[in-house]
Amino acid sequence: MALMGLMYALVPPLISTSGSTTELRAAARQLAAGLRKARGHAVASHRDATLTVDVEQHRFQVTGDSRDYALPKTAALSVYTAKAEAVEEKVAAIRFFPDGSSTGGAIGIANGGVKFRVDVDWLTGSVTILD
Repeated sequence: MALMGLMYALVPPLISTSGSTTELRAAARQLAAGLRKARGHAVASHRDATLTVDVEQHRFQVTGDSRDYALPKTAALSVYTAKAEAVEEKVAAIRFFPDGSSTGGAIGIANGGVKFRVDVDWLTGSVTILD
């Protein structure tokens, strides 16, 4: 009986942490896919393309895609990018150029002790997820 009580006490926190990790990892992958899509659009169209993040609304948009992508409301978001790409106080973009390069930057997404960072290399425009 004591062992069952201990299991019931420990399992819910493990499940909620696991769910949080899974949700954040999925959001990081979604951001990475959006960044890669923006880079591909810039190269294919021979025009600049951006991924724009609204930190306050927990949403992002990609040039050439009319959809508005939602990010977890419980997550803390941070965007590190060139000063020129700060659209508004809580809105920033990472820009890709027709040659595949970018302004570079990173998007952080965290909840509790779980953190992911999506980095964009300025020279190559390559996108990497770091945990």
